[in-house]
Amino acid sequence: MGGMRYQIRQVEIAQHKSHVAQGFAPKKALWFLGFFLSMICLIPVGPERSSASAATGHEDLSTEWGGHIRGRGRIAWPDDESFYGAMETGPWYDGSIDFRLKNKIFFGAWGYFETHYEAVFLGGDTWRADQSLAQSYPGLFQMIGEQVNDDLRLMDLTYTVDEGDDYLLYHRLDRLSLTLQPEWGTIRLGRQVLTWGNGLIFNPMDLFNPFAPSDIERDYKIGDDMATVQCGVHHIGDFQFLYVPRRNPASHDVVWEESSLAGRLHVVYGTSELDFVGAKHYQDYVAGMGSVGYLLDAAWRMDATWTFLEEDRGKDGFLSLVANIDYAWVWRGHNFYGLLEFYFNGLGDNNYSKALRNPDLVERLARGELFTLGRTYLGGEIQMELHPLLRVNLTAINNLADPSGILQPRAIWDMAQNVEVTFGGNIYYGQKGTEYGGFLIPETNLFYKPSDNVFLWLTYFF
Repeated sequence: MGGMRYQIRQVEIAQHKSHVAQGFAPKKALWFLGFFLSMICLIPVGPERSSASAATGHEDLSTEWGGHIRGRGRIAWPDDESFYGAMETGPWYDGSIDFRLKNKIFFGAWGYFETHYEAVFLGGDTWRADQSLAQSYPGLFQMIGEQVNDDLRLMDLTYTVDEGDDYLLYHRLDRLSLTLQPEWGTIRLGRQVLTWGNGLIFNPMDLFNPFAPSDIERDYKIGDDMATVQCGVHHIGDFQFLYVPRRNPASHDVVWEESSLAGRLHVVYGTSELDFVGAKHYQDYVAGMGSVGYLLDAAWRMDATWTFLEEDRGKDGFLSLVANIDYAWVWRGHNFYGLLEFYFNGLGDNNYSKALRNPDLVERLARGELFTLGRTYLGGEIQMELHPLLRVNLTAINNLADPSGILQPRAIWDMAQNVEVTFGGNIYYGQKGTEYGGFLIPETNLFYKPSDNVFLWLTYFF
């Protein structure tokens, strides 16, 4: 909430741990697959796309490998008035290691098969505190940071290897898809990613695993199991169709009420672009329209969606809207980039304790589809390239009603070939009773207030 990646889940933590403990054999095969892919990746393959025709006898067959290893460290200072106040507060030390191995097998011009294997080890003081908090308040909410699960997805390709009071080790397949490329378009089946919408900080039109507004690490979206079809529309643009089957969290059966079916028409008209979206998403229907254009040397974008709610929810629906403008320039020999974005959340409420009693809003927080409780926000970013290998960024997100918000300064340094260092922080501001300054969680004596923190990432790409 409040732009944080933490999500409220209306589930028992004991049920989740029981499900993890049971496991099943197919998930254990992920270890063998990950090891197999890793060993193949170490074999010298020459150029970026290596031909396997000599070994297979098929001239059109080739492979492509890549990936990264990323270490993250963080120091946080939880506030004594937050729900962490009953525990020993700050500084708290957290860390994680993320390994991702990517592979594409190309079958000539007609298609390719893509896989991404991911193994993550994370832990520290915050993880230990979240585990303790979830045990103290079972059934009310579970604080989830970097853990990912496939409970609702068609394929359960995530396996928790080991979990302790202050650490978690899991691995998963984040991409597993077959792409077919007939002359008229593209068909993709399996675990993949899809992004709709023109928002750069907030993106209400991106209904399928969107990034949180405060996410500065946007290399990869979490994959979803879906079928997508894209084809050109003569003299207009293109049309894209998708189907996302999902499971009922109680029965684990694939059900229509939890699934999504959507289409988007993309129209190019001169220097402008238009998007028209219609979707059946979970139990609701969504209609949206977006546009992109240019004002002198700046680019502007606007998206609006209307979600039709069920009649028994006491509200016909709600509007979500985002509008932004960005511009790049050169000043005193340095490259600059600036962005300004406005966001309206029609489901929000500036009384944040009351907002958390709204089941429609809580549902979307739990699904990772919505990340704010208020109604109006203004975000911005400025980037300066101090050197071709060093750039600094400042992102700001401000709740206009409070005001309260978050500042995110950071520096990205290309330290060596294929090695990147990122250093930065998250600084929250606002008075007590504001969204980012802290407010009381309803039906509890817990005070929600995000923790200021600094972080350091080291990434090796291969």
